[in-house]
Parts: sequence; structure tokens; C-alpha cells
Amino acid sequence: MTCAELEILLCDYVDGTLHGEQRSALESHLAGCGACTELAKDVAGATAFLERVATVEPPAELLTRILHEIPHGRQRSSDRPSWWRRLFGGWIESVLQPRYAMGMAMTILSFSMLARFTGIEPRQLNPQDLDPVKIWQSIDDRAHRIWDRGVKYYDNLRLVIEVQSQLKEWTDQAQAQSAPDSGTTVSGTNDKK
Repeated sequence: MTCAELEILLCDYVDGTLHGEQRSALESHLAGCGACTELAKDVAGATAFLERVATVEPPAELLTRILHEIPHGRQRSSDRPSWWRRLFGGWIESVLQPRYAMGMAMTILSFSMLARFTGIEPRQLNPQDLDPVKIWQSIDDRAHRIWDRGVKYYDNLRLVIEVQSQLKEWTDQAQAQSAPDSGTTVSGTNDKK
């Protein structure tokens, strides 16, 4: 017998309801395992302490409340379901589970954050806003605007690059023209000396 099996059977052993082979196997394991022996002593001591505790009588008010509430609760649930259960059926209970409710809340929060980051203005929806043609037109319009902005940005970059390259050509030409002019004057002054 292993220690895990002993832990499972220990309560039955302490209560005295364990018989036969299981009892003898448990006792032989207790004889060989010090940790399980300590555990068995602790459980036996806790059980002995609980037996010495006086029994507590529940207040009469509690018993009356329990007896009064339990039958009505059973009759309500078995006789006639609530109005929302009759209206929506059983599927609403699964939707109202905490994990699904939190999932829906996180989905709504995610969509609202995405809408805010993309520049969609939150406002009350009208039935006209849910028209698939209008939705497609607005998506198409937004896509074209984004494309046009990208092309304009690229063209502006291209223009800047062309202007810079033309300016560089002109400065190179100006330097090339000024270099022979300055070389002749310098060489001309050198020749006269």
C-alpha cells in the first residue's frame, strides 16, 4: 500500500469501518512508515477532540426558516418556471454564466478600444447605420482614403528626393565650372611670375 492509498482509507480506519485485507494492509503500512503513523495519530487526536465537543442546538428561528423556505423553493422551480426562463428557454442560463459574461464584457471592451484607436466615433446606432450597403461604402471609402494618403505621402517623398538630387546636380555643376575657372587664374598667375 502506498501513502496516497493510506490517506484515502485513513478516515474509514479511524472510524473503525475498515475491514478485511484493507485494514491489515493499512496497519502493515503504518508499522513501516513513520510519516503515515504521525498522520494517523493526528487524525485520531482530531477525531477524539471533536467527540468531546458539546453538541450545539440550532436556534428555533433557523429551523423554522429552513422548513418554511425549502418547500416553497422546490415548488416554485418544479411547478412553474420563471418568466425569463419561459421566454428565453434554457440557453439564457448558459449565457449568464460568469465566464461567458466576462468574455462578452471583454469583447465589447476590445471592440470599443479598437474603434477608439482607429478613429471611429462612438454614437448611437440608427437602423440606417446597419444597412450592409452603407457599411460596405464606408469601408470602401475609408480604404480609398488610406490608399490615397499613402500614395500622396510616397509622392511627397519622391518629390523631396528629386528636388534634393536636382540641387545636388546643380551644386556639382557649379563646383565643376568654378574649379576650372579658379585653376586657370591660379595657373595664369603662376605663369606670369
